[in-house]
Amino acid sequence: MAFESGTTALIPCTLTGKMPKDFLKRLAQYSAGKLDDVRDEPAFGWVSGRHLLESEINETTAVFGGHLYVNLRKAERKIPAQLLNAICRREELAYMQANDTMVVPKKEKKRIKEDAIERNLMKMPPTISAIPIAVDMATNMLYVGSSSLKAFDLAAAEFLKAMEIEPIPVNIRELMLKYFKKSEIDLPDVSFNGRPSSEPTPGRDFLTWLWYFSETRNGLLKVENLGNFNLIIEGPLTFAINGDDLPGASESTVKKGCPQMSAEAKASLAVGKKLRKAKILLARGDAEKWTFTFDADMFTFSSLSLPETESMEINTRFEERILSLNVFLTAFEAYFQKFASDIMAAKPAVLKDIVQWASDRESL
Repeated sequence: MAFESGTTALIPCTLTGKMPKDFLKRLAQYSAGKLDDVRDEPAFGWVSGRHLLESEINETTAVFGGHLYVNLRKAERKIPAQLLNAICRREELAYMQANDTMVVPKKEKKRIKEDAIERNLMKMPPTISAIPIAVDMATNMLYVGSSSLKAFDLAAAEFLKAMEIEPIPVNIRELMLKYFKKSEIDLPDVSFNGRPSSEPTPGRDFLTWLWYFSETRNGLLKVENLGNFNLIIEGPLTFAINGDDLPGASESTVKKGCPQMSAEAKASLAVGKKLRKAKILLARGDAEKWTFTFDADMFTFSSLSLPETESMEINTRFEERILSLNVFLTAFEAYFQKFASDIMAAKPAVLKDIVQWASDRESL
């Protein structure tokens, strides 16, 4: 599953209150029902972190390493489109033959389709999918194992219904409030080609600044209580610009060779494009490495790979991975603090250095 091994997508959230003592009982009240009862309408409910068929929520099935781990399961039955079309077509041909006609009235077509669904739906096995949820009980952080904001909205609504606590996704707005008691509109627009853009894009400014910081400062940042981190921007790189700022293609992706050193990357910066998405390597020393793709507009993470853990015992392993997520997020927020502090200081030398970096960079 997403948080116990392999890579994961991630939307980190802060909780607006402490987890209630009866959190397992609350989730159990909204546990998933029997798959045999599922029809065409999607049925949502909580299942364990162990597998999607386990709807019993208790200490054994949903708590690992002292942290909550569950899945919001979606189940529904569907008749495959081609199969449904074939069944309907067969019945329509039979109708035309029986009534000696070449046309099937719309009303009859509708009846045939509804009857086909009614007779065949329950013969179809239900399909299931899930959104993994982990709660770091020590820091009161909630991690959604998805990079889809639609999936987050669904999971957050169901979590709020059960716990009466709202998950707030970590983003530029929340980080500005948390660290500076300011709004995201207080962040000055960052120009990488010396010309202002028509609309502020703080997420893209941050990601493009990370690229600048990684090349000019080796991405080195000391994070309080956690030590020194290094950050590297890797390809593929997705550049974007608001449509009013540049006629033609507003988004481009550079994949081949070494995207960071490509002529396409330099040209993108020159016309005012900024990084919207990029793969990032974050490291603490030689042993701990996090690799992930960051979407600056959505402030979401995908293909997040955590440092390897040697433990094979499930509770210890899960606890170590949640701790690793906590370290990752703390370090990433520290980079944002550095970015926002430097930009809001608005020192001419810093802003000039950013433009100079974009203009003078070598390209292959």
